[in-house]
Amino acid sequence: MNKAFVKESDGDDDEEAAALALAIPPGSKNYIRPEGYQRIKDELLQLIDVDRPEVVRIVHWAASNGDRSENGDYIYGKKRLREIDRRIRFLTKRMDSAAIVDPSVHHGTDQIFFGATVTYCDQHGQERTITIVGIDELDPLNGKISWVAPVARALTKAREGDVITFQAPHGVDELEILAVSYPAPGPT
Repeated sequence: MNKAFVKESDGDDDEEAAALALAIPPGSKNYIRPEGYQRIKDELLQLIDVDRPEVVRIVHWAASNGDRSENGDYIYGKKRLREIDRRIRFLTKRMDSAAIVDPSVHHGTDQIFFGATVTYCDQHGQERTITIVGIDELDPLNGKISWVAPVARALTKAREGDVITFQAPHGVDELEILAVSYPAPGPT
């Protein structure tokens, strides 16, 4: 069969599923902290200024060697170039839709908003500390949860000392808010 009629998967389906998991709720903004936005910007610049030109150079060299159908450097390079271009498009769209929110404007308050670091105790006596961040900053292993997570939504607008209830995956859970903090404002 001719290769033109065979669709080979290059991982697009996996990335599309991951992008849907990071989808912004309809009608909502893509909230992000300044440091999260800077991280995305740094990655984008790395891809554009360093990674992509290097892969283009390799593909150009491999193409000059002749038969491209059996040239591993050429085939892998073209695949890597597609991956880089896809990531550049994704990051550009995320940056375009970003609403940068500086959590330090709430420094000194005990009410929970985007960017707050919250320490709470659940009904089993287990204490946890989380920071409410943007979808693109998500890092649950380091206590950074998205503002769209059920626990973050339940905590939003509550105050230090409040006891709130929310629907957790294992049932209704009760949380006592022990501490709320925000980063100190930087020099202007």
